[in-house]
Amino acid sequence: MSGLQKNHYPVHGTGLGLRRTHFEALADHFPSQIGFMEVAPENWIDVGGLMGRQFRQVAERVPLVCHGLSLNLGGFAPLDESFLKRVKHFLDSMDVRCYSEHLSYCSDDGHMYDLMPIPFTEEAVQHVAGRIRQTQDIIGRRMAVENVSYYAAPGKEMEEIDFIKAVLEEADCYLHLDVNNIYVNSINHRYNAEEFLKALPGERIAYAHIAGHYVESEDLRIDTHGADVIDPVWRLLDIAYDTYGVFPTLPERDFNIPPLEEILKEVDMIEYYQQKNYQQKNSPEKDDSLSTIYA
Repeated sequence: MSGLQKNHYPVHGTGLGLRRTHFEALADHFPSQIGFMEVAPENWIDVGGLMGRQFRQVAERVPLVCHGLSLNLGGFAPLDESFLKRVKHFLDSMDVRCYSEHLSYCSDDGHMYDLMPIPFTEEAVQHVAGRIRQTQDIIGRRMAVENVSYYAAPGKEMEEIDFIKAVLEEADCYLHLDVNNIYVNSINHRYNAEEFLKALPGERIAYAHIAGHYVESEDLRIDTHGADVIDPVWRLLDIAYDTYGVFPTLPERDFNIPPLEEILKEVDMIEYYQQKNYQQKNSPEKDDSLSTIYA
């Protein structure tokens, strides 16, 4: 793999996760604020018929990024090289700009349909980084890994932030930043979310998620992707842009999926924060003229 390059973002602006329930609305009017769309390759590899045609029509309009669900980077079962070769073909044939996966494990003898925490240890750093390098060799490109939410830290020998940074450095891969996961983990594990965010290697950010979550109790948040983004998470995204510059971002919604026009309100909010930070960085004086738009 070659070294990291400045302005390496694979896409730009605001994006949206492609959901089959939105095909009809997208066909009627494709929103101008959507600069890219995210799909899970597992859901679209080898899909034909009407759905396949609708998918290809979307892919012809905007760039795609892929966020995988089943690679099992932290597991011990051998990586599914046959699956990865199919992923590579999909990425190449659809001109996918970035492939990301979760920094977790999700299977052993069978798929567990959940994201389990990897122990924060030096041994795990080497294990996971090796599997990321193997994946990158097969797909022929640098991938991104997402910081995940977790509810226990078995066998912990280092802090979460140190573990993430060590994996990214050892594997020489990109970071798929999930802003909501930082907030959720900061509540559940009692750390400062802003300090954590600012300690990340910003030069490795490929693109980002922002999402909603469920409040189980005062000191417990559940990462659901099934609710609206809350104000503290928006503020954390604003801090991220101020710290690292504006990077591509999309809202992640996996259930309780509202109509397209409702999700576009969060896309518009992302665009607001992006434009706000562009303006502040390119103006000699702070300009708050956008501050009333979403008051």
